Amino acid sequence: MDVTVGESIVLTCQVRHDHSLDIVFTWSFNGHLIDFDRDGDHFERVGGDSAGDLMIRNIQLKHAGKYVCRVQTSVDQLSAAADLIVRGPPGPPEAVTIDEITDTTAQLSWRPGPDNHSPVTVYVIQARTPFSVGWQAVNTVPDVIDGRTFTATVVGLNPWVEYEFRTVAANAIGIGEPSPPSEKRRTEEALPEVTPANVSGGGGSKPELVITWEAVPEELQSGRGFGYVVAFRPYGTAIWMLTVLASADACRYVFRNESVRPFSPFEVRVGVFNNKGEGPFSPIAVVYSAEEEPTKPPANIFARSLSATDVEVFWASPREKNRGRIQGYEVKYWRHDDKEENARKIRTFGNQTSTKITNLQGSSLYHLAVKAYNTAGAGPSSATVNVTTRKPPPSQPPGNIIWNSSDSKIILNWDQVKALENESEVRGYKVSYRWNRQSRTSVIETNQTSVELSLPLDEDYIIEIKPVSDGGDGSASGQIRIPKMTNAYARGAGPSTSTACTLSALSTLMLSLTARSSL
Repeated sequence: MDVTVGESIVLTCQVRHDHSLDIVFTWSFNGHLIDFDRDGDHFERVGGDSAGDLMIRNIQLKHAGKYVCRVQTSVDQLSAAADLIVRGPPGPPEAVTIDEITDTTAQLSWRPGPDNHSPVTVYVIQARTPFSVGWQAVNTVPDVIDGRTFTATVVGLNPWVEYEFRTVAANAIGIGEPSPPSEKRRTEEALPEVTPANVSGGGGSKPELVITWEAVPEELQSGRGFGYVVAFRPYGTAIWMLTVLASADACRYVFRNESVRPFSPFEVRVGVFNNKGEGPFSPIAVVYSAEEEPTKPPANIFARSLSATDVEVFWASPREKNRGRIQGYEVKYWRHDDKEENARKIRTFGNQTSTKITNLQGSSLYHLAVKAYNTAGAGPSSATVNVTTRKPPPSQPPGNIIWNSSDSKIILNWDQVKALENESEVRGYKVSYRWNRQSRTSVIETNQTSVELSLPLDEDYIIEIKPVSDGGDGSASGQIRIPKMTNAYARGAGPSTSTACTLSALSTLMLSLTARSSL
């Protein structure tokens, strides 16, 4: 029989015999008796009284060989044999050898492995280096290596890199196991061909020109003694200035000279070299020298208090032209009782000319100053302005909250909150409410101490009340849960007043205030 790896077959073994005699079937493979208990993953005896067929599941290459079925009675015995041929992917090639190596090519040869009864149709060569992720297929000459060819030239290698190679065979059944790897050999040196990427720069201090680039990876340096040649010139001029950096890890060069004007453009390019000679230069990039910090302060500084904890600061761009570019503004602020050297700072970006300062103390005098900044640093500070935060909001929450329900209405009443002497006066109240099973909250405002809600009564609601003042929102009351009204209560069978009722979906709410806020 002729089968392929992975298939399952049945070898039949049937006998005619005297039914008065008991018969016993046994199977052997390559001269050894098959142990069906030990080898049950692949071998199983099937059939009836006069048959002892052998099933072989998921056939592997190791199952190829001679199978013998033996039938025995108390008076006689017979046997029959069958040869099983298993076809599979090729075995691994042998003795992969590097016969010759140059800077970009390697001549390889190998011996074929077993074809496992299916001729090899193609060979594939793979390579590995200290820089690769595992084994990678490589380009060869010939491009396709047929099963009768046992030598090839690998092309497109990187100079001065250590390589090892292996060969994989394939046939009509599949791809076989790879060969053991060859010895490790390094390609020869060559002139570098890869230039640095992302040549740019900028920043630094006056009067500097900062040039940066991405270092060329080691596997692309092509040889020993690798380094960089940095070339630069003022934009629009003809003569290049050159600097040699004999370090493969260099990725930054700073040219410092008093002749370098602030924020002036330079043409820049970076070349490469090694022991074999000089390679190419990168494309030209335009890089600006270091900036000079802004020389003029912002104008028209103004601050206003928003609450007990927040103030807002405004300013205008400097009236006179700066020698330095403005990237944003820095606001410094400190409390009157604190030292200026302990001031806090916040920064804005771009053309923004206002900002909000938060987390301040209530009823406190603050000093503020603004300065412009860029990559070179911050410019002179503006004149200091003062602002006083408002009194804190009321600390006492609304108390004695009473709610009543009647005819799909909820009426809330509470005692007026009186602010302490050091607190902002109450100018109204916020009533927040939400459906008990939702996180979204709705808020209404009133300047009275009562509110009437016209709401469906078939859901639970959570309600909170807090005072509102110029210093911000005051302390909130505890959460008030208004349970839904039962059907009996809804028909009037329950209490007529102080009946707990609930609010329905937010999308169906209708709200009416006993007195609309004039705020």
